[in-house]
Amino acid sequence: MFGHRFKEFNLKGDMFGGVTTAIISLPLALAFGVASGAGAEAGLWGAIMVGFFAALFGGSSSLISEPTGPMTVIMTAILTSMMAKYPETGMAISFTIVMMAGAFQMLLGTLKLGKYITLMPYSVISGFMSGIGVILIILQLAPLLGHQTPSGGVMGSLSALPNILANIKFSELFLGALTLGLLFYFPKHYRKYVPAQLVALVVVTVLSLIFFNSDDIRRIGAIPPGLPSLVIPHFNVDIFTTMVIDALVLGTLGCIDTLLTAVIGDSLTRKEHDPDRELRGQGIANMISGLFGALPGAGATMGTVTNIQVGARSPVSGIIRALVLALVVLVAAGLTEPIPMAVLAGIAVYVGFNILDWSFIQRAHKVSVQGMAIMYGVMLLTVFVDLIVAVGLGVFISNIIVIERLSREQARKVKAISDADGNDVPLTALERGLLDKAHGKVLFFYLSGPMIFSVSKAIARQHTSVADFEVMILDLTDVPMIDETVGLALENAVKDAQDGQCEVFLLCPNEQTHQQLDNCNVLNLVANDNIYSLRYEALQASLTYLENKASKVE
Repeated sequence: MFGHRFKEFNLKGDMFGGVTTAIISLPLALAFGVASGAGAEAGLWGAIMVGFFAALFGGSSSLISEPTGPMTVIMTAILTSMMAKYPETGMAISFTIVMMAGAFQMLLGTLKLGKYITLMPYSVISGFMSGIGVILIILQLAPLLGHQTPSGGVMGSLSALPNILANIKFSELFLGALTLGLLFYFPKHYRKYVPAQLVALVVVTVLSLIFFNSDDIRRIGAIPPGLPSLVIPHFNVDIFTTMVIDALVLGTLGCIDTLLTAVIGDSLTRKEHDPDRELRGQGIANMISGLFGALPGAGATMGTVTNIQVGARSPVSGIIRALVLALVVLVAAGLTEPIPMAVLAGIAVYVGFNILDWSFIQRAHKVSVQGMAIMYGVMLLTVFVDLIVAVGLGVFISNIIVIERLSREQARKVKAISDADGNDVPLTALERGLLDKAHGKVLFFYLSGPMIFSVSKAIARQHTSVADFEVMILDLTDVPMIDETVGLALENAVKDAQDGQCEVFLLCPNEQTHQQLDNCNVLNLVANDNIYSLRYEALQASLTYLENKASKVE
């Protein structure tokens, strides 16, 4: 079951990878735990649970999974909403949603839908990821300025901002700003040896203990030692639909986040991950994480890239990372107690800043005006409306634009000629000679490429004058597939020709297209004797038909 992913086990590389990524994960897990509202311990246990079980059951050899910025943003919204409605059971409901999200991920993997998850335009992915980055920054403004995160999500935080700015706690703002300064300006060559987040966490915490009175600074407080307590799944009938929708959003985002990171990992290792197995592994990990009241997670880009760069090549590194973090929680939990909340807010703001897709934002206007509009539209909808609405509308509009472009391109491949002067149709010299002999009485109706519904109007335009001819040759030699809309358009073309006393000859050597024509009732309208596999035969038969018709008239 696990064998092939563990074949490249490298004791030194995997051990170093596990310890290094554990060090990177520690400040992030604490920051995301506090940012979500579930507490620092929920972030730490999320990093442990998701990291361990995703590595054990996943489909990638080097992916590091843990609570991520995007997952934390959605989890924050869920927790805030549920705790406001149900103060006593809101926490249990929220983690039940995490378990449901994990079950949904397992279902997607079991149905082998992994390869379709990331089949969406990059402008949409960029837009909603940047939107999530903006949300994370907005939600952390209050903690950065020395206050609790207001309820009401983005709009609540923005509406409370004037009051927060009027009552800034400068000691905490100083610590948060110092954290951000260290994160942004920490020398690059030192980042290879020690993560900037850990340096900022330790340095600013020590400075806060030396220079500030503990009563003036909000700190994490003690993390309970020992294993977390189980969360009994709690379902509320009144909001069950909301729970399902939240689980779908959380699960889908986790799938996208994970598989995009897995692709990055593949590009570095020159290996290929199993997307369906990865989704099943992530689903199991998130179900267990939710069961223990820990944050959900997904593939983390920074941890994965670092893991690979330091030499890890098997899931053992992810397992070691989880065990190192578990050791920290069980043995040295007291060390996290004095960490200022403002430091964690600074780390979360830094993560939000890095989630923003700066490379695409800077060049989106050069790549495509439409792509830029979709990206910013999705980003704004993500921030101010809803993630599902943002992605749904973004994908819909992107697909409409793509279909419109395809239809323009495919419309050029629907051609109708009645003499050999038309150079766009691939006829041999002999076939052109036969068409010339028809003296304009044969309409050669040529289609090529895949024919989808958007081409039906072009087909209708081209056969409007079919009644002016005595023979129509419908050439589908170069058509690999048609859909039912095109099938209906071709049926109408054949019927219009026959109503105008125009004989129809059909060229359709492709078996799949032939079957689709049969399903669309087109073959029943054309006599078996008039169906050919070669253009030469169809042209010769049309000439014979014209000669026989002429002789009958005489």
